[in-house]
This record gives sequence, structure tokens and C-alpha cells, in this order.
Amino acid sequence: MIRQFELVERVQSYDPDADEDMLNRAYVYGLKKHGNQLRASGDPYFSHPVEVAGILAEMKLDTASIVTGLLHDTIEDTDATREEIAGLFGENVARLVDGVTKLSRLEVQSESTKEAENLRKLVLAMSSDIRVLLVKLADRLHNMRTLHHIKDPARRRRIALETMDLYAPLASRIGMEKVKRELEELAFAELNPDGRASVLARQDYLRERGERLVPQIEVELVKTLKEGGLTAQVSGREKMPYSIWRKMQSKNVSFEQLADIMAFRVIVTDVTQCYQALGLLHGRYQVIPGRFKDYISVPKPNGYRSLHTGVIGPLGQRIEIQIRTEDMQDQAERGVAAHWIYKQGGPSTDAPQYAWLRSLIEILDKAPNAEEFLEHTKLEMFHDQVFCFTPKGKLIALPRGATPIDFAYAVHSQVGDTCVGSKINGRMLPLRTQLSNGDQVEIITSKAQTPSPTWERFVVTGKAKAAIRRFIRTRQREQYLQLGKSLLDKTFHEEGYEVTEKGLDGVRANFKQATTDDLVAAVGAGLITSREVVTAVYPGLKQPQRKDSGADVVPISRARNKAAADAAKAKKDAAGGGQIAIRGLIPGMAVHFARCCHPLPGDRIVGIITTGKGVTIHTIDCATLESFSEAPERWIDVGWDSVSEGEPGIYTGRLKVTVANQPGSLSKLSTVIARHEGNISNLRIVNRSMDFFDMVIDVEVNDVKHLANITAALRATPAINAVERARN
Repeated sequence: MIRQFELVERVQSYDPDADEDMLNRAYVYGLKKHGNQLRASGDPYFSHPVEVAGILAEMKLDTASIVTGLLHDTIEDTDATREEIAGLFGENVARLVDGVTKLSRLEVQSESTKEAENLRKLVLAMSSDIRVLLVKLADRLHNMRTLHHIKDPARRRRIALETMDLYAPLASRIGMEKVKRELEELAFAELNPDGRASVLARQDYLRERGERLVPQIEVELVKTLKEGGLTAQVSGREKMPYSIWRKMQSKNVSFEQLADIMAFRVIVTDVTQCYQALGLLHGRYQVIPGRFKDYISVPKPNGYRSLHTGVIGPLGQRIEIQIRTEDMQDQAERGVAAHWIYKQGGPSTDAPQYAWLRSLIEILDKAPNAEEFLEHTKLEMFHDQVFCFTPKGKLIALPRGATPIDFAYAVHSQVGDTCVGSKINGRMLPLRTQLSNGDQVEIITSKAQTPSPTWERFVVTGKAKAAIRRFIRTRQREQYLQLGKSLLDKTFHEEGYEVTEKGLDGVRANFKQATTDDLVAAVGAGLITSREVVTAVYPGLKQPQRKDSGADVVPISRARNKAAADAAKAKKDAAGGGQIAIRGLIPGMAVHFARCCHPLPGDRIVGIITTGKGVTIHTIDCATLESFSEAPERWIDVGWDSVSEGEPGIYTGRLKVTVANQPGSLSKLSTVIARHEGNISNLRIVNRSMDFFDMVIDVEVNDVKHLANITAALRATPAINAVERARN
């Protein structure tokens, strides 16, 4: 354990003006408060906060941060209070300690809820002062270094997963690559010891084969640069096991195929020399295609700047080379801690590299609960990035697979909410189009537009998902309120009463609702019947005896389904749909064609016995069949029979079509279908925007080949953007 005077000396070595008295008082206070508490290793508990303070001193942070490290567990694990710490060490330290403190006293139902609540509080705290995150990372780093002392394997694994999923990405987001690498390695050792051992074994084998390989390559690189008139520092190292393992998995390549098992860093004086060094190395060694990345011209979101390239270097070795200045190197290793900004009134989170943090704050505002916030946060933290540009040249970093909707929300929430179309590289394309590196994206907005629920199916960023879900919840609640009020008015009126706010407020607690609006919305959602509310307000009322008196909502869906079934039967009879028989059925058995998959002659099919309905025919790949997997006795092996006489029957095939919103598009669509002897029996627009219509079309065809011919013809039509057979 670091002794008191040693910690003070460490801090004063880089900050001579550090408050020695506060450091000493914090050390003694923490030692006294933690008293005889022990860690899982058997060491005094206070050894943990002291080591955390030591890690923060290695980051060269200010006195308030070091004191926070010493006290970060006092509120959670001792009888210390926030008020007491504020009185002894000032409001600044108390705010930092409170921000780091976990919500262990919060009554929660599960570990995932606890993790999510902790993250919510951490994000709120670090949004005003990034030092909260620095202390939290130092706390997690020391806990991971001592993880092996915890005896419960399940608990060790949970902590390691949380570290890999949240804390390592958070360290990366603020540019602290050194901390990130160590967190990943420690978590990897716990989560996949066999994988780590295999990588280490391969590294040992290569090391034995070329013990002096790295020094020899360093000498050759220095010589190459010096011959070009450039003096530089060159250092080489082996990649960490987790970094190698992750690249092997993501790129699906072998250990030998990786170009960056060995990485070399070239440090030069200024940016001009970075590009000069790149030219000299590319002129001397064969470049590995696709390995060059310019993070100086386009820095990473966390502020990281460097040139990366892969070459077949000295001695024929595949190596990665990173070229940067001293300032870039300091930023790469220490990230936000490299910028000494705390003495000037505290760090600002308005810089571009903190855009991700502002996104988390917006997600926090929109997410209805901690679990959804945690889900969206992980979406925001984990992704391979693509870099796109606004028409004015502003860089927007997005996860791979992002769409113009994600881009719009990344620009601003209001832009996302009012997005109606997009131009990608000057060309109008659907909003579900996936963006690529270097795309220039122009978002078209309209004040009349609101977020579409269908957007949630294809957006990938947590910010976009949170905003869309919030809008859907708000609109859905408004609809439930209107319906609930109407149902209550009707039922109260039938009994000769009027709905009053006072009456509803008096019984809302009976239904465990926080407000009267919540009660009305619950009635509209069908969670509570209006009859139950009336009975609660007027307990003396007798339940009516007529059969339909207790119904709040007419069973429209049942009537509609019956009408649809009758219409479908009449249509089939009129069209001669019974001319193609199904093999494998008992004669006289009723047959229905599933509306979820619309089977056609030529499809592979299966029959499902339904009580009271006979047999329902599904395509073999219909997703609905999964619900019958536990009832094999209901399955019948069936197939299409040959035509006995006359022309083939008429069947309904369903297509999903995206049509350009321009004059004549629908005319061209119907003309193509008619020309190929198909007939549109139903057309429904499921999504519309300024530029495209998404629709579902039911087409009467003879068989699957007939539908395929129509599909091919539609795809060849310029006005039609996409066509596919609709399933489920």
C-alpha cells in the first residue's frame, strides 16, 4: 500500500502547487473511516482507495481528483455523509465523490437494473465534470487488477463483462488508450482464458524464432528515415493478446495473416514531418492495401490523431506503423488527462470529442427506464464507424450500418424528428439506405413531419432509437387517453352518472395508478375496464345481467377477421381456386391458405391442423411455424397436386414494393402487373415520405413462377426502387 508521504511526493513531482494539507487530511480521514474493513484478498480495505489515488497520480491529475480517489468509497461503505465531506474538503470534492458513488443503497430487482442505474448517475455526474469518469476508471482498473481474489466465478465474470461492455469503451471514448488496453486484457483473461492462452503461445513461438526481430526492424526503420533526411524516434512492440484476438475474430483471419502483430511507432517533430515520414516508408517498403488511415486529417471522435499504415517491412515482416508527433502521442496515451484544464475552472464538455457524451445525455432524457438507457448506451459505445459529411463539410461519425435517419439525429434531434428525405452524394435515396465512408448526406426536413414508428426497424444509433421510442410512447399515450376518456364517459353515462376528476382521483390508488391520467390511459390501453372503474367509484352498483353489458370495446377484430374469411372464401369459390388439390389430406377436410405467408403452387408447403378449422397451409419457411414446434402431432406432410383439368387456379401472392413518389409511378406499376397477366386485389401503403412510398400489394397469380416473373418485371421498371416477396 502506498504510504502517505509517498502519495504526496508523487503528486508534488508534477504539481508543485498541490494542496499538501488537503491530501494529508484526506488520507487520514479515509484510513479512519474504513477502519478494520478488509477486501476479498484479506488486505485492509483502505489499500484500494490509496491505489486508486496512485493511479490518478500516474495520470497527473489535480489535487481534487486525488482526494476524490482517496474518499470515493466512504459514502457507500462507511458512515460518512456528503455533507460531512463537503464541510471538510469543500463542495467540489463532495460533488466528485457523490458522482462516483454507486447506488448500492437503492432497492433494485436485478443486477442489470443496478448496473443501468449506476450508469445513469455516472453519465449525469460526468456531464458536468469529466473527472468523475477518470476516478471511476481508476477505481475499475484497480478492481480488475485484484479480480482474481474474488472466489465466486459468476461474480468475477459479471464484473469482467461489465468492464468489457462499458468501462473499456468509455476509456476509449475519452482517448485513454493505455487504460482501455489494460482493462480489456484483464477482462479477456477472465472471460476467455483459453483464447488468451492460445494467442500468448503463438506470440512466444514467434518470439523464440526471432528474438531480436523488433530491435532489428527498429534499426532499419531509423536508417530508412535518416537516409531521407528525417530524424525520428522509433519504438516497436507486440500487440496485446486481446487486440490480436479481436482482429482475428472480426476479420476471420489466422494469426499469420494479421499485418499488425508487431506495431512500430514513429515520433517526429511536427505534422509536416508525419507526412514526410509516410512518403519515405511507402517509397521503401511495399504497402499492404487497405491498411492506410489518416487520423490527422480526420481525427477520431475522442481526439486521437496519427497516421496508420501497414507494410511488408524490413526482413519481410508484415508490420503496422503509426506516425505521430509528441503531442499526439501524449494525447493517444492519456486522452483527456493530457489536457491540463482543471486549474482553469474545470473541464468543458463542449469540445467536439465530447459529442458522444452529449448524445448520452439526450438518450438519458428520452429513455423511460434504466434498462432501456443501458441498451441505447451500449449501442452508442460499440460500433465500427463510418465517417460522413454534411453539405458544409462537417464530419459526422456514425456506427457501421447507419442510415440517413441516424445521420439526421446525430446532427440535431429536431432535424431527426422532421426528416422527410435524404440526398446521398447528390442523389435522392430511401431513408433506410446504409451509409458508407465518405458519403455526403443532405437531410430534407418538413415542419409537418413527425418520427415514423417504422424508422425504429432500421436505425442503429442509441440516440435515434431513444428519440423515436419517446415519440411513439407520447403519441400512444395521447391515443390511450382519448380512448379511455370516451369509454369512461360512455359507461358512466349508461349508469346515469358523469365522470369527475374527483371521483377518479379517489379510486386511482385502488388500481395502483399514480395520477388520474394514468388511470384513464390504462382504461384506454385495455389494462383496466371502464366497468371496474365505475364499480370502484360507486360500489353499490349491481353488475348488469345482459351478456354484452360489460364490454367496453366492440370486438371489431373478431368481426373483421370473420368478414375477411368469408370474403376470401367467396372469392376463392368464384375464381375456381379449388382446381389445384393438396396431396396428403383426408378427403373432405377443410383447407385454408395462411395469410401470414400466402403459399403459392410451386412453394414447399406444410399443413397445420387447427381445431374447428381443418388444415392451414403454410410455406415451409414461414416464421409462424416456430409457434407449433412443440406440437409435432399437428403437422401434416402435404404438397401441391397436379392440375386435374382446366386452367390453373387463382392464388394471392404478396409483394413489398418501394415506389418513387413521382407522377405516373403507380400507373407504371399496375401496367407491368397487368401486362404479365396479374391482377391487383389489394394495395396498402405502409410508409410514405416525400420521395418514396412503401406498399404491400396482393397480386392474383397462378403459381410461384408467375409471381417471380412479375417481380422480375417490376424490378426492371425505373420508377420502382425495390421489390421483394412479403413474408409474415
